[in-house]
Amino acid sequence: MGEMQMGAVESRFADIVWQREPISTSELVKLCEDEFKWKKTTTYTVLKRLCEKGIFENNKGTVTSLLSREEFYARQSEKFVDETFGGSLPAFLAAFTHRKNLSEDEINEIERMIKDYKG
Repeated sequence: MGEMQMGAVESRFADIVWQREPISTSELVKLCEDEFKWKKTTTYTVLKRLCEKGIFENNKGTVTSLLSREEFYARQSEKFVDETFGGSLPAFLAAFTHRKNLSEDEINEIERMIKDYKG
Protein backbone atom coordinates (compact mmCIF):
# COMPACT_ATOMS: atom_id res chain seq x y z
CA MET A 1 0.00 0.00 0.00
CA GLY A 2 1.47 3.34 -1.07
CA GLU A 3 1.30 6.71 0.63
CA MET A 4 -2.33 7.61 1.03
CA GLN A 5 -2.51 11.13 -0.38
CA MET A 6 -4.31 12.57 -3.35
CA GLY A 7 -3.85 15.70 -5.39
CA ALA A 8 -6.76 17.90 -6.45
CA VAL A 9 -7.49 16.02 -9.68
CA GLU A 10 -7.16 12.64 -7.99
CA SER A 11 -9.64 13.85 -5.36
CA ARG A 12 -12.15 14.81 -8.04
CA PHE A 13 -11.59 11.42 -9.70
CA ALA A 14 -12.09 9.66 -6.35
CA ASP A 15 -15.35 11.56 -5.79
CA ILE A 16 -16.64 10.21 -9.10
CA VAL A 17 -15.95 6.67 -7.91
CA TRP A 18 -17.32 7.22 -4.39
CA GLN A 19 -20.54 8.77 -5.73
CA ARG A 20 -21.21 5.97 -8.22
CA GLU A 21 -19.65 2.81 -6.86
CA PRO A 22 -19.68 0.09 -7.80
CA ILE A 23 -18.79 1.50 -11.20
CA SER A 24 -17.55 -0.27 -14.30
CA THR A 25 -14.23 0.81 -15.73
CA SER A 26 -15.92 1.53 -19.07
CA GLU A 27 -18.38 3.91 -17.38
CA LEU A 28 -15.51 5.49 -15.44
CA VAL A 29 -13.57 6.06 -18.67
CA LYS A 30 -16.59 7.81 -20.22
CA LEU A 31 -17.13 10.00 -17.14
CA CYS A 32 -13.46 10.98 -17.02
CA GLU A 33 -13.47 11.80 -20.72
CA ASP A 34 -16.43 14.14 -20.12
CA GLU A 35 -15.15 15.60 -16.82
CA PHE A 36 -11.41 15.86 -17.46
CA LYS A 37 -11.04 15.33 -21.23
CA TRP A 38 -8.88 12.30 -20.45
CA LYS A 39 -7.98 9.45 -22.74
CA LYS A 40 -8.71 5.91 -21.57
CA THR A 41 -5.06 5.34 -20.65
CA THR A 42 -5.03 8.35 -18.31
CA THR A 43 -8.11 7.08 -16.47
CA TYR A 44 -6.52 3.67 -16.04
CA THR A 45 -3.23 5.21 -14.85
CA VAL A 46 -4.94 7.29 -12.17
CA LEU A 47 -7.14 4.36 -11.15
CA LYS A 48 -4.10 2.08 -10.87
CA ARG A 49 -2.28 4.66 -8.73
CA LEU A 50 -5.23 4.97 -6.33
CA CYS A 51 -5.61 1.19 -6.19
CA GLU A 52 -1.91 0.89 -5.28
CA LYS A 53 -2.50 3.39 -2.47
CA GLY A 54 -5.21 1.10 -1.09
CA ILE A 55 -8.10 3.47 -1.71
CA PHE A 56 -9.88 1.59 -4.52
CA GLU A 57 -10.02 -1.88 -5.98
CA ASN A 58 -10.53 -2.82 -9.63
CA ASN A 59 -11.89 -6.35 -9.70
CA LYS A 60 -12.65 -7.67 -13.20
CA GLY A 61 -13.63 -4.25 -14.49
CA THR A 62 -15.69 -3.17 -11.47
CA VAL A 63 -14.27 -0.43 -9.28
CA THR A 64 -15.18 -0.22 -5.60
CA SER A 65 -13.64 1.59 -2.66
CA LEU A 66 -11.57 -0.04 0.03
CA LEU A 67 -11.98 3.15 2.09
CA SER A 68 -15.07 5.33 2.20
CA ARG A 69 -14.67 9.01 1.48
CA GLU A 70 -15.22 9.74 5.16
CA GLU A 71 -12.61 7.20 6.28
CA PHE A 72 -10.05 8.49 3.79
CA TYR A 73 -10.42 12.11 4.90
CA ALA A 74 -10.52 11.14 8.58
CA ARG A 75 -7.15 9.43 8.13
CA GLN A 76 -5.79 12.47 6.29
CA SER A 77 -6.96 14.75 9.09
CA GLU A 78 -5.40 12.53 11.76
CA LYS A 79 -2.12 12.43 9.85
CA PHE A 80 -2.08 16.22 9.48
CA VAL A 81 -2.73 16.80 13.20
CA ASP A 82 -0.11 14.18 14.13
CA GLU A 83 2.59 15.58 11.84
CA THR A 84 1.87 19.28 12.29
CA PHE A 85 0.68 19.57 15.88
CA GLY A 86 2.27 16.57 17.55
CA GLY A 87 -1.10 14.83 17.66
CA SER A 88 -2.63 17.59 19.77
CA LEU A 89 -6.18 18.41 18.70
CA PRO A 90 -6.31 21.39 21.13
CA ALA A 91 -3.15 22.81 19.50
CA PHE A 92 -4.74 22.39 16.07
CA LEU A 93 -7.96 24.11 17.19
CA ALA A 94 -5.98 26.94 18.78
CA ALA A 95 -4.07 27.50 15.54
CA PHE A 96 -7.23 27.22 13.45
CA THR A 97 -9.26 29.64 15.56
CA HIS A 98 -6.38 32.11 15.81
CA ARG A 99 -7.08 33.24 12.24
CA LYS A 100 -10.72 32.28 11.82
CA ASN A 101 -13.57 33.00 14.17
CA LEU A 102 -15.96 30.13 14.75
CA SER A 103 -19.64 30.82 14.24
CA GLU A 104 -22.11 30.13 17.04
CA ASP A 105 -23.34 27.10 15.08
CA GLU A 106 -19.79 25.74 14.74
CA ILE A 107 -19.16 26.20 18.47
CA ASN A 108 -22.42 24.43 19.30
CA GLU A 109 -21.55 21.58 16.93
CA ILE A 110 -18.10 21.12 18.48
CA GLU A 111 -19.63 21.17 21.97
CA ARG A 112 -22.21 18.58 20.87
CA MET A 113 -19.45 16.38 19.45
CA ILE A 114 -17.49 16.57 22.71
CA LYS A 115 -20.60 15.81 24.76
CA ASP A 116 -21.41 12.81 22.53
CA TYR A 117 -17.82 11.59 22.81
CA LYS A 118 -17.92 11.78 26.61
CA GLY A 119 -21.37 10.23 26.83
